Amino acid sequence: MPELKSLPQHVLIHLAKLLNVPMKGMLAVIELLDGGATVPFIARYRKEVTGNLDEVQIRDIQEKLEYFRDLEDRRETVLSSIQEQGKLTPELKAKIEATLEKSELEDLYLPYKPKRRTKASIARDQGLEPLALYLWDQSDPTPLAELAAQFGLPPVEALEGARHIVAEMISENADFRKAMRVMMLAEGRVTSRAIEGVPDPEGKFKMYASYSEPAAKIPSHRMLAIRRGAKEGMLTFEIELDPAGPNTWLRSRILRTPGPWTPHLEQAIEDSYDRLLNPSIQTEVRLELKDRSDEEAIKVFRENLENLLLSPPAGRMTVLALDPGIRTGCKIAVVDDTGKFLEHAVIYPFEPRMDVAGSRKTLASLIARHNVQAIAIGNGTASRKSASLIQDFLRDTHLDNIFSVSVSESGASVYSASEMARQEFPDLDLTVRGAISIARRLQDPLAELVKVDPKSIGVGQYQHDVDQRRLKQSLEATVESCVNRVGVDLNTASWALLRYVAGITERTAIKIMEYRNEHGRFRSRMDLLAVPSLGAKTFEQAAGFLRIRGGDHPLDVTAVHPESYPVVEKIAASLGATVAELIAKPELVEKVKLEGFATESVGMYTLGDIREELRKPGRDPRDKFVAPKWRDDVKELADLKPGMLLEGVVTNVTRFGAFVDVGVHQDGLVHMSELSTRFVKDASEVVKVGQIVKVQVLSTDLKARRIALSMKAAAAPPPRAKKAPPKPSLEDQVAALQSRFRK
Repeated sequence: MPELKSLPQHVLIHLAKLLNVPMKGMLAVIELLDGGATVPFIARYRKEVTGNLDEVQIRDIQEKLEYFRDLEDRRETVLSSIQEQGKLTPELKAKIEATLEKSELEDLYLPYKPKRRTKASIARDQGLEPLALYLWDQSDPTPLAELAAQFGLPPVEALEGARHIVAEMISENADFRKAMRVMMLAEGRVTSRAIEGVPDPEGKFKMYASYSEPAAKIPSHRMLAIRRGAKEGMLTFEIELDPAGPNTWLRSRILRTPGPWTPHLEQAIEDSYDRLLNPSIQTEVRLELKDRSDEEAIKVFRENLENLLLSPPAGRMTVLALDPGIRTGCKIAVVDDTGKFLEHAVIYPFEPRMDVAGSRKTLASLIARHNVQAIAIGNGTASRKSASLIQDFLRDTHLDNIFSVSVSESGASVYSASEMARQEFPDLDLTVRGAISIARRLQDPLAELVKVDPKSIGVGQYQHDVDQRRLKQSLEATVESCVNRVGVDLNTASWALLRYVAGITERTAIKIMEYRNEHGRFRSRMDLLAVPSLGAKTFEQAAGFLRIRGGDHPLDVTAVHPESYPVVEKIAASLGATVAELIAKPELVEKVKLEGFATESVGMYTLGDIREELRKPGRDPRDKFVAPKWRDDVKELADLKPGMLLEGVVTNVTRFGAFVDVGVHQDGLVHMSELSTRFVKDASEVVKVGQIVKVQVLSTDLKARRIALSMKAAAAPPPRAKKAPPKPSLEDQVAALQSRFRK
């Protein structure tokens, strides 16, 4: 492992304040990370050391640690470069060492950075720097005309060169650049325009053909859409800022004493802003907005992926999967309760063959032969027709014990064509591999989706426009987090799933699989140490997240780490029970005062986790599986009518709303304003991917294939019928008439 750079104390103090975490806990996390510990392991099994920092806080520390270590490397390079030039003053060195932002560091380095030939450098070569300093200092009593004549050039030309030098001095001033950057971000407007003569046949960027929005407020999805339009050559955009503001600010900082230099400095200020500062700062602000938009888009993608990966599993059951198709037929695959492939077939219930009778016969045969318990239908083309076929078949054959459900097939085709799928099923067609994947997704979405590149699952927006390195790191961290939160069955997991367990690399995962195939199922977590190349460090990181059902040690099915087994054994002994009896009768745990079992390494945080685990040994943290119910009269987009109430599944959540599958092979949009009766700032506050929701159809556009939905309208109670006032009795009517006559 390469030597890791320690951070200066002022940087560590800033980092702790920035993340709002205790210094002691942060330093402990840094030490553990530098020692090779993984984030899931630290968050779960080192709570005493970190002061119970959670996984989000630890990942934030990890991310910022990388940023500030990069900053330290760059700081050393900058200091070394300026030192070699002989221009490193104590004051400049102090500024460079104190800065906590990469952009500010680059601003400080800019005047000393090797650069191409500029107007200012040409003027310096002509010896005009003293004249520029005369203008800049605003204090020399020498007449300007007399001074300008000393440089062997016409005075007008000499003064022009001096102004170029002053303009560059202004543009390279770190304080000025910072102020311009802040001003442009706060007051600038992102303005986009369509490029004349370039067609936009699909109207993708129609909204941005003449568009303007404050840079400080523009949301991620609009900024990324504008950038995509520019990338595709349909839009041009810039950050517009009225130059009067920056020029006035610069004059207030530069002009100190009126004199013959004043008009020249004013010209230099305007030239500096127009020619140097504005283009340069605009580039930086565009990158800043891009970075901000990337971060927001990646966050949305990460949240959606997390919710999808943690979708409720249907569990261990034999599943028949149907990958719908019309002309080429519907591909069928059957897997047993462990996900093992059993048999495949193809049926042709739709045009042109319309072999409904043959299709039903095949379905009946497969169900009977393999004791099928559930049917998973891919949600692609013809999914609703296929769902109707299956529902009619189950109803007519009285197979009430079998349920059918639509399953997202996003990314299934990517998996079926992958090297992983070819290795697993070398003799099967791509379409059959896809059907197998659909079946397994119903059984356990997490175990199957880890085989697919997260970017192919379809729960993000503008995923090809954001920083790909950051996106990859973030999504891999999300998958790792989900896998370790749920836990992995050591005896049934694929190497694709095992590679995301804390501390286990892809190579080690394959070694575990090979060992399992050669020696049979693992009987104990300790057996892992016999796997070639799996050392003590990997075992420490991974063991607590691996489960063994029916193994030699009863705690191997729980999230209790082997290093804590002696503590559990002491707890059991104090009750006069075995560990197995303690797990079988979780109520025994409630009788124990945990404080008496605390040690130097096992504190109350860990003991609390142990108690929770013993209450529900090996529990799955995911929600209970519930299948959505489609309306029988809604199969195609044309079947939707305004006012219809439907049940659907959230397929994607964005910052402007949520997309919902209502069973017509076209997701509908629930705009932010239609998510709830209360104000919603962020759609993820209300919905998550995989959630079953009730929606009302607001409108449809068959040509554009758009559906507008509302959760707010679906949740609103029907309007109360106004009650007619009770009819007065005859006596009351008579009394009223008498009263009127008296008046």
